[in-house]
Amino acid sequence: MRYIQAGNLSIELDGEGYLKHLKDWSPEVAVELARLDDITLEQAHWEVINSLRAFYDEYQLSPAMRPLVKHISRTLGSEKGNSIYLLQLFPGSPAKLASRIAGLPKPTNCI
Repeated sequence: MRYIQAGNLSIELDGEGYLKHLKDWSPEVAVELARLDDITLEQAHWEVINSLRAFYDEYQLSPAMRPLVKHISRTLGSEKGNSIYLLQLFPGSPAKLASRIAGLPKPTNCI
């Protein structure tokens, strides 16, 4: 098992770094999860994280890249709803990384 520290809490992660228990998420946990990938969360990150969490609340799933781009475009505007913008914020695989930091499960369509 893997753990991160967020305040006084030890938070359990699965083998890929996603929260073992979704209820353990908090903004402090997000900061620690982002730190594991050398990301300092700025306002732009939080906009995507909050939008992604709203998507999960509505659909009970973490979106793969294409639905993520479409959702961000619809909720935050077309200048932010594109792959290049999301890659700048969440390098590598934005759908996987943003979902992990947002405390959500790994998107099912992502390898």
